[in-house]
Amino acid sequence: MKNNTRSQDLFYLNRALELAKKGAQQLAGGPFGCVIVKNDEIIGEGHNEVLGSHDPTAHAEVVAIRRACAQLNDFQLSDCTVYATCEPCPMCLGALYWARPARIVYACTREEAADIGFDDAFIYREIDIDPAQRSLPATHVPMEEASSFMKSWGEQESKSMY
Repeated sequence: MKNNTRSQDLFYLNRALELAKKGAQQLAGGPFGCVIVKNDEIIGEGHNEVLGSHDPTAHAEVVAIRRACAQLNDFQLSDCTVYATCEPCPMCLGALYWARPARIVYACTREEAADIGFDDAFIYREIDIDPAQRSLPATHVPMEEASSFMKSWGEQESKSMY
């Protein structure tokens, strides 16, 4: 069974690589591709579209998540496997945790991405720093009305959690 899983992983990683090459050839963005699979069927796929769309969040994984969730008509990727040409960056990793797939399979490491100029190490370091001390400082301005609204939403019985 393990060899079958590896063979399946390589099959879908190759599809992700095809997408990465297509996006790079179109100058849409960096050399990244992603495929999301459920029950041996591709339900979402994409390549990096940051440059072509002028959207800094249009990473391959985010594009694929959006398409897969639209296909499933759900905001979660339960029982899905995400295949990416590279270890997800912090933004994509966060999006994947929210989407809750069963697993992630990737071909290249974050170190390999850093070697060609996609170094996310500073973001990983920034996460642990007090928000006010980060390179992109964040200022907390408490608002009673915002806190009250958030609390009242949390107390609603009809809310949908995600």
